[in-house]
Amino acid sequence: MRKLQLLVICATLLAVACSKKPKSVDKFNPNMPVSVDIAVIENQTIDKQIEVNGSVLANDYIDLHPETNGRVVFLQIPEGKMVQAGTILAKLNDADLQAQLEKIKVQLELANINEQRNKQLLNVKGINQSDYDISLQQVKSLKADITFVQSQIEKTIIKAPFTGLLGLRQISLGAFINNATTIASLQKVDQLKVDFTLPEVYQGFIKVGKKVKIESIGGGDAKLTATVIAIEPQIIATTRNIKVRAVLQGKLLPGSYVKVMLGENTQKPTILVPANVVIPDSRSKQITIVEGGIAKLIDVETGYRTTSSVEITKGLKVGDSIIVSGMLFVRQGSNVKVIKTVKLSDITK
Repeated sequence: MRKLQLLVICATLLAVACSKKPKSVDKFNPNMPVSVDIAVIENQTIDKQIEVNGSVLANDYIDLHPETNGRVVFLQIPEGKMVQAGTILAKLNDADLQAQLEKIKVQLELANINEQRNKQLLNVKGINQSDYDISLQQVKSLKADITFVQSQIEKTIIKAPFTGLLGLRQISLGAFINNATTIASLQKVDQLKVDFTLPEVYQGFIKVGKKVKIESIGGGDAKLTATVIAIEPQIIATTRNIKVRAVLQGKLLPGSYVKVMLGENTQKPTILVPANVVIPDSRSKQITIVEGGIAKLIDVETGYRTTSSVEITKGLKVGDSIIVSGMLFVRQGSNVKVIKTVKLSDITK
């Protein structure tokens, strides 16, 4: 009896279950509008800043070399100290040249006596003009020899050509040196120069007389100001860079690595969009715009970049509506439903 009741209950439940209709499953509709947020393109003015690397140079710099060979008999190199222009720093042995100079002076004294005697004889017709000319020529030749030897003696003296800071001494007293030997370095550090290069596309960021900001890696957070004094008239062919020189007033060591911050010479209206709306492609970059409720992918060209935005130099115009949210489900020709219009300047700060 109990088994019969169980069979009746099971049959009843089965009949009820079979009588219920299955729920319909919604199918995906490709023509269903995609919900997106848009922004209308407008011109913006931005302060374009670029950062390039530079090197600090002394206003004047030389390696001191002798002009002749010889043994060092005097050496006065105050390392790391300022020296005035004309200060004698080193002297080479010139004993042989001094002896040669004395010999020529004695010969010149005798030649002068002969020249005066021949001049008197010429006046009384005692000799002809050619004999007197020979004695006069000998005087002039000996004077030229004295000048030459004196110039050779001058070359044995090494002087500071300008007021500057001496580097480390490279030789010792008594050393035999030649014109390839470096005695020390001398640099003028009261005014410094900064050399830097930047890509030719940024040539609108520089001009002679412009102020630029300089930041030293080892000089703390303080920023210095430099003035552009010269621009290389030719672009470097191998790198397509422009070389620029600026003068700097500050306490930096020559050779220091610095960062140079440049701003655009004239600010122009430009189109700026969020960086995440630009779709990179293998051949181009694209942005999705909305026209008449339909999504369209257009090719664009980009320029200046910030941390979150990018400049569009070609492809967009003022008044275009770009999709800024919901792009993941948008395809070329998709129907879109605009949920919200945001102000472009609010999302490109």
